[in-house]
Amino acid sequence: MRIVLLGPPGAGKGTQSARLTKCFEIEHLSTGDILRTEVSKTTELSLVIKKYMDKGDLVPDHLIIDMIKDRVSNTAGFLLDGFPRTLKQAEALDTALEVCNQPLDAVLYFEVNVNELIERLSKRLICQSCFSTYNLITSPPISKGICDSCSGIVAWRTDDKPESIKHRMSVFNDQTFPLIEYYKRRDLLKKIDATGDLDEVFIRIKKVIVG
Repeated sequence: MRIVLLGPPGAGKGTQSARLTKCFEIEHLSTGDILRTEVSKTTELSLVIKKYMDKGDLVPDHLIIDMIKDRVSNTAGFLLDGFPRTLKQAEALDTALEVCNQPLDAVLYFEVNVNELIERLSKRLICQSCFSTYNLITSPPISKGICDSCSGIVAWRTDDKPESIKHRMSVFNDQTFPLIEYYKRRDLLKKIDATGDLDEVFIRIKKVIVG
């Protein structure tokens, strides 16, 4: 099973990714984790990537795709979260995966209305040190305001305010629409109603994947 996840911030991709990778025994690949893993090495590629990151520059698409190719070449399956974000990236990724003989099976697009996103994100907290995420209702930190993992300060993100969320949704929709159309044409896009109870959403996802 080879899957890409698409969806706005707060759609539940992180929660459902953990469930999906465990259920189908596939590897969870997020671009952030891949980058952090790569720069911890002492390879030629890691040194190049580190230079970009140290300067605060975006890592070029072709380097990210090289890392993805390296990670997926020997896997039985994977779930890719956070990439691609643009049509150009999607086309380049598909070409790379075809070379690896690891073409995508499905692209899951999580649909959530903006009012529910505001409700969800208003309850989301993040550690200011290690960036672990919490939810005031479903998964609060053990000690109020303190990260379970690193004892850092846990607080709301500044961009999780309602007006910021609406702007982020608008930007996401503008950027993602070409991707949705691209994967529709390739008969890979599967829309997921990501509203409501997390268990119910997971059942919907499994039904879409396995029928």
